[in-house]
Amino acid sequence: MANVKLIYYYLITHLFKLCLFPLIAFVAIKTSNLKQEDVQNLWFHFQHNIITLTIFSAVVTFVSAMYFVTRPRPVYLVDYSCHLPPQHQKVTVQKIVDNINKNRELGTSTTLLAEDSSLDFFFRVLERSGLGEETYLPDAILNVPPLQTMVAAREETEQVIFDAIDNLLANTKVNTRDIGIIIVNSSLFNPTPSLSAMVVNKYKLRSNIKSFSLGGMGCSAGVIAIDLAKDLLQVHKNTYALVVSTENLSRNMYIGDNRSMLVTNCLFRVGGAAILLSNKSGDRRRSKYKLLHTVRTHTGADDKSFRCVQQQDDESGKTGVSLTKDITSVASRTITKNIATLGPLVLPVSEKILFFITYIHKNFFDDKIKHYVPDFKRAIDHFCIHAGGRALIDELEKNLGLLPIDVEPSRSTLHRFGNTSSSSIWYELAYTEAKGRMKKGNKAWQIALGSGFKCNSAVWVALRNVNPSVNSPWEHCVAKYPVKLDI
Repeated sequence: MANVKLIYYYLITHLFKLCLFPLIAFVAIKTSNLKQEDVQNLWFHFQHNIITLTIFSAVVTFVSAMYFVTRPRPVYLVDYSCHLPPQHQKVTVQKIVDNINKNRELGTSTTLLAEDSSLDFFFRVLERSGLGEETYLPDAILNVPPLQTMVAAREETEQVIFDAIDNLLANTKVNTRDIGIIIVNSSLFNPTPSLSAMVVNKYKLRSNIKSFSLGGMGCSAGVIAIDLAKDLLQVHKNTYALVVSTENLSRNMYIGDNRSMLVTNCLFRVGGAAILLSNKSGDRRRSKYKLLHTVRTHTGADDKSFRCVQQQDDESGKTGVSLTKDITSVASRTITKNIATLGPLVLPVSEKILFFITYIHKNFFDDKIKHYVPDFKRAIDHFCIHAGGRALIDELEKNLGLLPIDVEPSRSTLHRFGNTSSSSIWYELAYTEAKGRMKKGNKAWQIALGSGFKCNSAVWVALRNVNPSVNSPWEHCVAKYPVKLDI
C-alpha cells in the first residue's frame, strides 16, 4: 500500500512533465521534417500580414506590462532578532516557590495565591506545563511585593523592545531613516503615547513614517502584524517595515485565587521579537526568507469564541485573563477553518485530489468514513506552532499527523522560554536555524492562536541555507535540546 501511494504521489507531482515530454518529442519530430521551402513560406506569410503581426506583438506587450505592473510585490524577511533576558531574571520552580512564600508572609493586598488550594493548583499546572528551569520573569514580578505600576511596565517593555531592535539593527546595518513602516503589537499593555511612538522617539524615525500599535489581539497578533506589513508594503514602494511583537507581564500578572485566571501566570514569560521586512528587489540576495502566504481566521462572531479568553475582574475585583472550558473546542474549530483555507494554497495537487475524493465519498456514499487529513509535510518542511502550552502542541501534532521532530521547535521553545505570547513563533524559527535545518527552498509554517478567537498562519520560503543570526537566543543552549520530559 505504501509503494502504491508513493507511485501515486510521483505520478501526480510530475504529471505536467510526463505530459510535456511526448509533446516536445512530437514538436521536435515535426520541426526536423520541415524543409527550407516550408520555412520560406512561413516567413513570406508574416511579411504580408503586418497587421496581424503588429496586433499580436501589441497584445503580448500589453499583457506582459500588465503582469509586471499588477503582480504583488515580493516581501522579504531581511532578518529578525529575539530578546534574550538578562541572567538575573531567570527563574526556577524553587525560585518561584520562594518568591510566593515571601509575598504570602507580607499579607498585603498584592499577596500571591493566598489560599493553599490555589497554591496546590498552581504547582500542578506548572509541573504539567512543559516549562523548564530557565524561563524568565520581569524584575517587577520578582520584586517583593510585586510592582504593578506604569513605570515598572514601561521599563519591562522598553528593555524587551529596545534590546531586540538594537540587535536587529546591528545585524542588518540598516539606517533607521530608511524605515518607512513601524508596527508594534502588545495585547495587554497599551500606554499613551503608544508603543510604536516610543520606538519612533527612541530611534528618531522619520516624521512621515506609517506607525501602528496593535492591542488586545492576543498571542496570534504577531502574524496579524506581518499581514498588515505585507499589505502596506504593496502600497509603499522601496521601503522597510519594522515589526515588533511582545507582551507585558509586570502590569498583567493575576494576584487572586480564581483558577481560570491562574493558568496564565503558570505559562507566560518574558519575550519579544523584532522583524525587518523589505520590498526592495535589491534585498533579496541578503534576505533570509520570502513571504508566500498569510491566512487569518476570526471566529469572534460566535459568543463562545469571543468569551473563551477574556480579561476581566474576579469576585474580589482583581484583574486577570480568564480561560473558559470552551477554549479547547473553540481552538479546534478555528484551527480547522484556518487550515482549510491555507491547504489549497500550499498543498500539492496529489493531496488536493485525495482530499476531494474522500470528501465526495463521505458526503454522497459513506458518511462513516473519516475525513482525509492532508499530509502537510509534503508542502511544509518546518512547523512553528505557537508555544501556548503543552496541550496545544500535542493536539496539533496529533491532528496534523506530525512527528516529534516536527514539533520539536515548539516544545523546546516552551521548555526554554515559556509562552512568550506573539513572539514565540520567532523563537521557534530561530531554533530551527540554530539546529542547521533550514535549507534553501525549505518552507516554514508559523501558526498562532489568540483571543477573539483567532487563528493566523504565515508561510515563508528560505532564500538560502539559513544560519542563525548573531546573538541568537539559542546561541549558548541549543545543544541541550531536545529534552525528554517525564511528565
